[in-house]
Amino acid sequence: MSLFEQNISLGISPCPNDTFIFHALLHGLIDGNRFRFLLRMEDVDTLNRMGMDAALDLTKISFHMFGYLRNEYVLLNSGAALGRGCGPLLIAYPGLSLEKIKDKTIAVPGRFTTANLLLQLMTGGHDNIREMRFDRIVEAVATREVAAGLIIHETRFTYQLRRLVALVDLGGWWEDRTSRPIPLGGIIARRSLGEATIRSLDEMIKRSVIHARRDPEASRNFVRGHAQELSDEVIRKHIDLYVNDFSVDLGGEGRKAVKTLFDQAEQSRIIPESSRTLMI
Repeated sequence: MSLFEQNISLGISPCPNDTFIFHALLHGLIDGNRFRFLLRMEDVDTLNRMGMDAALDLTKISFHMFGYLRNEYVLLNSGAALGRGCGPLLIAYPGLSLEKIKDKTIAVPGRFTTANLLLQLMTGGHDNIREMRFDRIVEAVATREVAAGLIIHETRFTYQLRRLVALVDLGGWWEDRTSRPIPLGGIIARRSLGEATIRSLDEMIKRSVIHARRDPEASRNFVRGHAQELSDEVIRKHIDLYVNDFSVDLGGEGRKAVKTLFDQAEQSRIIPESSRTLMI
């Protein structure tokens, strides 16, 4: 007889913060887990696009994309990437400025990423964007395929190696504008799962985050196995930056930050308005 009562399709990225957070849950280290997780591991832009089709029960998602999915999904309290000093950077080659790139092509790691949402909020709308995988953007800027690029994840730690400069820290811009931490990505659950199941999943993820932070070495091989091109130092910096107390529980401050982001995105007509509750 199976120990699991329910199958749950789960989407996460191979980025170190996600594999670190979900390691204990996916490896049977959380007592009382009654779910069998059917894992899809994809880059964040792919997960965003899968979200459009409501393809997964439980998934990591950019907060920008979640703005379009509030009728079908609800945000969990645990597992989020949200904080201060961790926002996307707008980089360019030396000699350029914000004024000089006003009409030029900016590479973004997906139209529905929070990075692009912040760019649109800051500029009042920048239509000349080119979507590409986040790990291609530094090279595209360095070779002048594009004038500037929005970088996220571990590329925040490596772009200087190509002698590029940061024009704006969009996380810093957001914090100065709102005094709130920046919500980057969260874990959302299909509303049709029902409140009891969703709350159980949220509790399992919370316990998985706590396990990872208490015993970071336990997930080392799993994290490294999905981040083979990254050095141990970059992996450590990545986890330290994106996994924090908000990842355990958004809390009042985190929930206010998410609401502020959606309020401003709705006011700017970047995402549709919704009357549905955001969070469980």
